[in-house]
Amino acid sequence: MPWPLLTSLDETERRELLELARRRSFARHEVVCHAGDPADSLHLVESGRLAVHVSLPSGDSAMINVLGPGDYFGELALLSEDGQRTATITALEPATTRVVTASAFRRLRETRPAVERTLTAFLAGRVDELSQRLIEAMYVGLDRRLYRRLAELCETYGPGEPRVVVPLTQTQLADLTGGTRPTVNQVLQRLAEAGLVSIARGRVEVLDVAALRRRGGL
Repeated sequence: MPWPLLTSLDETERRELLELARRRSFARHEVVCHAGDPADSLHLVESGRLAVHVSLPSGDSAMINVLGPGDYFGELALLSEDGQRTATITALEPATTRVVTASAFRRLRETRPAVERTLTAFLAGRVDELSQRLIEAMYVGLDRRLYRRLAELCETYGPGEPRVVVPLTQTQLADLTGGTRPTVNQVLQRLAEAGLVSIARGRVEVLDVAALRRRGGL
């Protein structure tokens, strides 16, 4: 599994690190970690998809991202001063991760300056992504936001495929777009009428990924 975070390591270094990493398996809906938990490890996603949830001022939670093979999580908590998880991670389906302990991650950063540079670059990318999402929320309509999130989910669930099944509910899609379920349903119905998606309970099948990306301006 080519995790981008480890690209600065040579093959021997990657193998040595992964030999130290413990493989963990999670059942569907199982919580990997809760927001506020002590940060004790970095997770490299090996298989399956996981949801990232954050708490809202109302006390509810919202899903803000979906992680798939090649992604990772936990590095922000390991770098933060309070050393706590910043989000709750839940398995959307059976999933496995490689778990790198905090001490091993710290040694890796200290002994491999290239890893520190790569990590800095990825953190800068995440800040840029959050900035773009904020701009979208302020200036881009819900329709286009949904097109873009669906197109991104297609890359998570079926990278490179012309049509992809996204097994998420309309409520989850509403979380990802900052909308409501009724408004997301209205947009999906219009996409279905245009022949771009097929809607079923708990899933959306994107019938033309390229056309959806064009609608989203991607």
